[in-house]
Amino acid sequence: MSEMLLEVDRLTMRFGGLTAIDDLSVAVPKGKITSIIGPNGAGKTTFFNCLTGFYKPTEGSVRMHHPVHGPLLLNEMPSYHVARKAGVVRTFQNIRLFPNMSVLENLIVAQHNALQTASRFSLAGLFGRAGFKQAREAALEKAEMWLTRLKLIELADTAAGNLSYGTQRRIEIARALCVDPLLLCLDEPAAGLNPRESAELNELLLYLSREHGKGVLLIEHDMNVVMRVSDHICVLNFGTKIAEGTPEQVQNDPNVIKAYLGEEDADDKEAA
Repeated sequence: MSEMLLEVDRLTMRFGGLTAIDDLSVAVPKGKITSIIGPNGAGKTTFFNCLTGFYKPTEGSVRMHHPVHGPLLLNEMPSYHVARKAGVVRTFQNIRLFPNMSVLENLIVAQHNALQTASRFSLAGLFGRAGFKQAREAALEKAEMWLTRLKLIELADTAAGNLSYGTQRRIEIARALCVDPLLLCLDEPAAGLNPRESAELNELLLYLSREHGKGVLLIEHDMNVVMRVSDHICVLNFGTKIAEGTPEQVQNDPNVIKAYLGEEDADDKEAA
C-alpha cells in the first residue's frame, strides 16, 4: 500500500448559504498522480484553494505527512507556510509567469525566500557575503537542473512571454519545482494545449511522479490526460464526491456518466 502524503477528512467549505465543498474525504499517496475531475462548478478550484491556504475550510481537516516536520494541519497554517514549510505548491488556470523576464529569471525569482534569507534582507547581498553568493549559485544550479530535465534549457535566456502557450505551461511547472515541493497541485495544466503538447505534458507528469517521487494532485478537464496518467481519480459534482477509483472504475461509474452526460428525462423516454 502506498504511503499517504495528504489526507483530507470531511472537508466542507461554505460561502454564506452556498456549500461549495460538502463533506469531502480523499487521500493523495506519495509518488502517485491523483486527479480531481467534475463538471464546471463542481468545486474543484475551491478544493485547491482550501488545500493551499487561500481559503480556510468551514469544517474538516487537511493533514500533510511531512518527512521532516511530521503531520501538519494545513487548514490551521498561515497560507505562506503551506508552501514554505509543508511543501504544497500550486499552479493556476491562468499563466502567471513574468513575461518580460527570461525563462531562467522566472525560475530564480521562484526561489526568493531562500535568497532573501541568505541575503539577510539585502545586507549580505550588498556586501557580497559568502553565504549569499553560495545561495545564489545554488538557486542558479537548481533552475538550470529543472530546465535541463524539462527540456527547456535552450530557452533559458528567452523572454517567457515570447514562447508558445504550451511551453509557458512547462515553465510554470519548472518554476514550481524550484521550491522543492512534496505535493504539486496543478490546476488545468492541459488547458489550451494542442495534442502534441498534451502528450508532452503526460510524459512530464509521469516522469515527476515515477522518477522523482512527487505527489501530483491534478485538476483537469482533458480526459485524455486524466485517463492516461492518473493512478487514482476523485469525481466531484456540486461539491460532493460522487465516485472514486481507478480510471477504468471511474469511466464505467453510472454516477459519473450521469454527471457528465446528463440523464434522459421521463418525457424523452416516452417519446422514444
